[in-house]
Amino acid sequence: MNKIVLTFAICRLIVKVGLTMELTDVLRLAIDGQLSLDRAEVESASKDFGSMKRTKPLAVLHPASAEDVARIVRAAYGSSRGLTVSARGHGHSINGQAQSKNGVVIEMSRWGRKERESARPRPRVSVQELYVDVWGGELWIQVLRHTLMHGLAPKSWTDYLYLSVGGTLSNAGISGQTFNHGPQISNVHELDVVTGKGELMTCSEEKNSELFYAVLGGLGQFGIITRARIALEPAPQRVKWLRVLYSDFSAFTKDQEFLISLHGHPGPQKFDYVEGFVIVDDSLINNWRSSFCSPLNPIKLSSVNPDGGVLYCLEITKNYDETTADTVDEDIEALLKKLEFIPNLVFKTDVPYVDFLDRVHTSELKLRSQGLWDVPHPWINLFVPKSKISDFDKVVFKRILGKNTSGPILIYPMNKDKWNERSSVVTPDEDVFYVVGLLRSAAVSSSGTGGDETQSVDYLTQQNGQILKYCAEAGIMVKKYLPHYETQEEWMDHYGEKWEQFQKLKKKFDPRRVLATGQRIFINPPLKKKQ
Repeated sequence: MNKIVLTFAICRLIVKVGLTMELTDVLRLAIDGQLSLDRAEVESASKDFGSMKRTKPLAVLHPASAEDVARIVRAAYGSSRGLTVSARGHGHSINGQAQSKNGVVIEMSRWGRKERESARPRPRVSVQELYVDVWGGELWIQVLRHTLMHGLAPKSWTDYLYLSVGGTLSNAGISGQTFNHGPQISNVHELDVVTGKGELMTCSEEKNSELFYAVLGGLGQFGIITRARIALEPAPQRVKWLRVLYSDFSAFTKDQEFLISLHGHPGPQKFDYVEGFVIVDDSLINNWRSSFCSPLNPIKLSSVNPDGGVLYCLEITKNYDETTADTVDEDIEALLKKLEFIPNLVFKTDVPYVDFLDRVHTSELKLRSQGLWDVPHPWINLFVPKSKISDFDKVVFKRILGKNTSGPILIYPMNKDKWNERSSVVTPDEDVFYVVGLLRSAAVSSSGTGGDETQSVDYLTQQNGQILKYCAEAGIMVKKYLPHYETQEEWMDHYGEKWEQFQKLKKKFDPRRVLATGQRIFINPPLKKKQ
């Protein structure tokens, strides 16, 4: 009966919307999960967190196995009319990177087995060998919950945990632990990957290593991650969480660079997490400190004499458990004495480890309740060489941005030697570089149209362009993180010396350019060069 209904539905779609024969063949595949043409499903897959690009696929797959993923990709690979496939995690791309025009979007984080949800593979922890095997669409928050049952946790994180494992590994996965443990892609033992030919391959540093390193940070261009083996460590129980303020940018960066240099040296006096923020108005500073102390006596920027009207916050943590509880405060105080922050502006709290890692979700719930989460996010994330970070501050933070930033501005350093050069990610050619994240939200009025002009999508996008133009003219060799470009020339500039190898690997693992066309790196016909 179900086959009769499906056949009738396909015939109606052929008549109504001119459904291609390639897609009808896909719909007839023996899929264990669910292949959907539902209007609501298609609409959902056409959007992402950025809310700036919308591209409708022809169909949406909720897979029930890695083989489901492979079947769809093989069908696209064999198509004569350019059927494409994109893997979508939790939909947090910014510029439509997970969208697929006239193709199939695979919803990796939404299980599709017809019989029961309980059939979904759960994270499998090896306590002896300190790793966890997880489905590519699993969210990091679920990985954390499962590993904590065994007293273990992954080493490297993103600030937000409601992202898929395959999604962050396709980019890099960074946060305040990256300076020590490296990005998430530096903490992977093994992957199962469906290539652009529909081949399901297991790869690691020793086995199919070319594919392994290509996929890590590869923006989905070479394969879809269906399983990842993630390195674990004993999980801390609690976190001492501190924020200190600076009015001098040089002191701020000097202290950050000092703190990340301590790892690799013996002794307990080092922090486990280091991130920085830029604060340009009073509303941000008081929102920033609300989780740490009472807002009854709010701080004013003018009261701390900020350099160029800008204040800087250093956020640091020290993990501990019952064996180190008696000495953790002493270690922290010894470290603080070596820093040059504004005296008496130290804010501290003590929280369970999981509460610290999941801190952004608390803010998410608040923003959702205010209708401020599902708005456009014209974000830009840059890797800036250490040698140019002072110039970047003088022009970008103190001139271009102005006083109304409409969202967090992150700035913190990383050690290049924690990044494996064999991965597909490109970083500045200096031993230390900074991540600068302008995580801004565009204003939307109650009518759904643009609100404050200085916070509109167009204004913030133009400002991002102004920042990139300044960097190019000043010779600041930045690299985009979560990159998005419109021309082939820009992608070639982004990858630099890696471009030739990137092309070679694309031809080997996805020769028909089936995968991740929303990234706009390889498109048939090729993108035009910038005029």
